[in-house]
Amino acid sequence: MEADLSPGGGPPLAPRPKPFPLAGTPPGPRCGHTLTTVAGPDGELAGAKLVLFGGATALEGSQRGDTPPASPGPASTAGIRLAGATSDVHIMDVRTGKWEKMAPHGEPPSPRAAHAAAAVGSMVVVQGGIGPAGLASEDLHVLDFTDFDRPRWHRVMVSGAGPSARYAHTLALVANRFLVAMGGNDGKATLSDAWALDTSEKPYQWKKISDAGDMPSARMYATAAARSDGLLLLCGGRDESGTPLGDAYGLARHRDGRWEWATAPGDMPMPRYQHGAVFVNARLHISGGAVGGGRMVEDSASVVTLDTAAGAWVHQEAPEEEDDWAGRAVSQCRHAVAAVGSYIFIYGGLKGSTLLDDFLLAEDGGGSQMAICDPRSPTWRQWLDSAHGSQDGATRLAEAAAEEAAAAAAMGVRRVGAVEDLRCLDEEIDRDASAAASSSAAQTPQAQSTPQPSTMQSPGSTPDSTPSTRDGGDSPGSVTLQMKQHYALANQRTPPTPDVRLYHRAVVVAQDTPGNLRGLVRQLSIDQFENEGRRVSMGTDSVGKPQRTPLFERNAADPGVHKIVLREFLNPRGWKPSEDSKFFLDAEQINQLCDVAEQILQAEPSVLRLKAPIKLFGDLHGQFGDLMRLFEEYGTPSTAGDITYIDYLFLGDYVDRGAHSLETICLLLALKIEHPKNVHLIRGNHEASDINALFGFRLECTERLGEQQGIWAWKRLNSLFNWLPLAATIEDRVLCMHGGIGRSISRIDQIDSLQRPLTMEDGGVVLMDLLWSDPTTNDGVEGVQPSPRGPGLVTFGPDRVKEFCKTNNLQMIVRAHECVMDGFERFAQGHLITLFSATNYCGTANNAGAILVLGRDLVMVPKLIHPLPPNMPGTPKSPAYGEPIEEEPPTPHPMTDTWMQSINEERPPTPPRGRPSNGSPSLAFI
Repeated sequence: MEADLSPGGGPPLAPRPKPFPLAGTPPGPRCGHTLTTVAGPDGELAGAKLVLFGGATALEGSQRGDTPPASPGPASTAGIRLAGATSDVHIMDVRTGKWEKMAPHGEPPSPRAAHAAAAVGSMVVVQGGIGPAGLASEDLHVLDFTDFDRPRWHRVMVSGAGPSARYAHTLALVANRFLVAMGGNDGKATLSDAWALDTSEKPYQWKKISDAGDMPSARMYATAAARSDGLLLLCGGRDESGTPLGDAYGLARHRDGRWEWATAPGDMPMPRYQHGAVFVNARLHISGGAVGGGRMVEDSASVVTLDTAAGAWVHQEAPEEEDDWAGRAVSQCRHAVAAVGSYIFIYGGLKGSTLLDDFLLAEDGGGSQMAICDPRSPTWRQWLDSAHGSQDGATRLAEAAAEEAAAAAAMGVRRVGAVEDLRCLDEEIDRDASAAASSSAAQTPQAQSTPQPSTMQSPGSTPDSTPSTRDGGDSPGSVTLQMKQHYALANQRTPPTPDVRLYHRAVVVAQDTPGNLRGLVRQLSIDQFENEGRRVSMGTDSVGKPQRTPLFERNAADPGVHKIVLREFLNPRGWKPSEDSKFFLDAEQINQLCDVAEQILQAEPSVLRLKAPIKLFGDLHGQFGDLMRLFEEYGTPSTAGDITYIDYLFLGDYVDRGAHSLETICLLLALKIEHPKNVHLIRGNHEASDINALFGFRLECTERLGEQQGIWAWKRLNSLFNWLPLAATIEDRVLCMHGGIGRSISRIDQIDSLQRPLTMEDGGVVLMDLLWSDPTTNDGVEGVQPSPRGPGLVTFGPDRVKEFCKTNNLQMIVRAHECVMDGFERFAQGHLITLFSATNYCGTANNAGAILVLGRDLVMVPKLIHPLPPNMPGTPKSPAYGEPIEEEPPTPHPMTDTWMQSINEERPPTPPRGRPSNGSPSLAFI
């Protein structure tokens, strides 16, 4: 990643921070503190809080601003020394922008500065630092926000060796599971060790990360920030000689449990330490820092951003005219940084010999104001007016927020967040003990608490007592962390079952209502396993030596058409149909896309062998808006999304019926090129020229590309379809195909033996059954029966499914091909699942769309989206996204794409599975 600082044609510039008003009881001037984001009670950003802890509130000494705090070693008389260390807690309600000084229950940590902190679900974990008495202990202190209005301090018992007492180190949560501590100074030397603690396993213990690739050199005052896909990025710092560093290292944990450090190519535009860093999506924002000798970083480099998706460093935006902050840069050090959505908050710090109480805010990406702030509050109104250059911005947002709140209240639903809530148990003990005392004086608190001896209080202990040792004994008042899962899957002590099973709850996105509530109201039950491990497994080379994983590898060749497609279409929140129906690629560009994708497909077998975790998608049928909704709600296959730790498998029928088949197939091909090992496409029955010539794809190509270019592109894409793999196995337990096993398929090797490229005529009865057959109407109809789709096609009963699974040592079949009302449907007592991802199929079925997420523990979770209301933007019978809706009450809208409307009227789809068809055969097959 070269340090490309030129704005022309590159990634967006780094946002310029602007002052945010201080309201309530602000923390006051300080440095060496931490600022941590804790999401709201249900995981939503609208209820997020910024938690500021500790820091130094006074200085003593000379005018140098780069000297570390006093250590327990020999006293030093040179340089600034921090004084007035505190253990105060200040909390800012992000929605209102108001600060409050809190006095949490429990015993707080000792006063300290230069400590480290990280958010773990609804908790803030604090470790290390230095205070008036010297180095703070190595214990983990937890500020628990399980009761959001009554936070409580706990001390967490950790057994065995771990990071020694230290300051100026880093602490970050990786993959929503592992606390990683690295570097710092123990009062004797600058350190290079790294430790990881698994918050999901008890007893809790640190494990040293060693022999893990390119280990970083010893450093202190570095920063460590975790990207959403689980990659930790360590950058900058100061070595043992006091030299500022400009290098960066990535740390990843692989599926097999191994950790790996890798050197990131390129350096920061200017080496620094005591800076701040935080990720917003795939962009690492770095602010301020010192370079030694009492000097701060140059103004031009005081704010820089590493765009990890583009592989480039970028400077900050140019100041606006008449901006009273334009001449001031973030030229400070020892400040604290946190992000909430797309907002970056910066508080305090040190500049020369002056402690700062500056509170700055920058926005990267936009679009989240209504999600996290109340534009009617004085602080936000003042900042929004400044940011937008007028008073109109705050007013518009306030009106939109009021409409949104009214819509949410009318729905009467409660959004449950996907954030894993890790909490301590002694609050449960307190609550249960109180309940027990009120019901029976003879009952003890222990009788009501969770039955785990290591978390019990002794009879004489108090709820706020804390242990004084780090060993694994049952000291009074000792508590542990617990991984709390919403709609608890299973006890954490129970090993996952080796059998594939469908989880008993589905994850549902509430139906959208007018007021732009997309993504705001949702119910997310068990997303936690998606972050359990990364998808990469290093393996071994020819001589048995572990292979290195190129964590930062980027394609240095010509970016190609697929990059253009990804930039244009992989935008789940912002995509909207073009007002001009003309497709943005021409036939030659589509040909180039097919050439590259076809080379990848040719190297793949007819039956893919895949591993969990993986997401499964059913029929899409050109309903590109549904694909974007699924990406927005349940993860996007991008660097900023989840592609590095979970695979994507699409089960065919990408084209026909819907109005955006070209967008759908071109994006999927671009994703296949970008992530050939993680995105997988298999063939559906509509990936055949004789079918998609009748059901809309050919007509769409000619309408949107022109007659001559359209026919040529249609033929080229169908030529590529003949190379698509035909099925996939997952962990040798699940078989995925488009249609079914029909009458002819009894072994997987029958599918594997089909040689591609393959037309429908050449595939024979095996290919016909694989792409066209369906299960019988219910589990009571066995054997092989004629299909209502038409002559020559069949349905197969539950006996065929069970026999096939037994013969091939499988536990489940997942197939697509049929519209089902809930997006997924079980058959053969759960041994077969039908999956359909397009909502309101052909504008008439009113069905939900779904995907299946198969976790590493082989638990399969359905995740649903409902069809949009008839007059919502983006539905088949509505105006395009963003157009006003004036009808009241709503009336049906004509279809924007009339050619698709006529196709579906002339050849109506097969009725959704389970819905009566009045005894007449469907016209879906001619």
